[in-house]
Amino acid sequence: MIKRFCSIGAVLLLLPIAAAAQVTSQPAATAGATPNAAPGGQTTAPADPKVPTAASANYAGPMDANRYVIGPEDSLQITVWKEPTLSGTIPVRPDGMISLVLVGDIPAAGMTPTALSTDISQRLKKYIQDPVVTVVVLGVNSQRVFLVGEVGKVGPVVMTPGMTPLQAIVTGGGITQFANSKRIYILRTTAGKQQKIPFNYKQALKGENSGVSLLPGDTIVVP
Repeated sequence: MIKRFCSIGAVLLLLPIAAAAQVTSQPAATAGATPNAAPGGQTTAPADPKVPTAASANYAGPMDANRYVIGPEDSLQITVWKEPTLSGTIPVRPDGMISLVLVGDIPAAGMTPTALSTDISQRLKKYIQDPVVTVVVLGVNSQRVFLVGEVGKVGPVVMTPGMTPLQAIVTGGGITQFANSKRIYILRTTAGKQQKIPFNYKQALKGENSGVSLLPGDTIVVP
């Protein structure tokens, strides 16, 4: 009886010691673990930060500087190497001109970025030795068509090279269920006179007729 009592007492004395050992060993087991540890010993990488996007909806993005034709109200980034006072963001005025330090007002509309950079370089040679000029289109505001009527999104659409009326309508969210696809037309102003050009939407969908080529400033009307 005494031996049994001693055995039970010994066990009771050992229990707090074992519990203490388990508690003190727990941090040691997790000390080397990473905060992002996943089950099975695998670690998960932290979430990537969100990459900021262009703030302007009219951001032009990469384009062929030898082919794009600058138009009124476009936004240009003109950089003169080692001449920060001559560099900056320059808007093209409605008359197609831009204003630069030293050279004054010069035409920009109707020129490609490459041609304009060459022209500016030639003009700056009077003041700077071997100027290096770069012209980048930041905002496309001249190459636009407009959608009105029964379309998903009414308003301007930035033109891409060779854009058709069907592509412009699709870019604007397509026609609504209330649209009269047989009466879609394009309004175009030429030499102060407005033209009404019919567009066969159903034929364009079938690939039979893509319609007239769009010009900057055209308005596509979907009744």
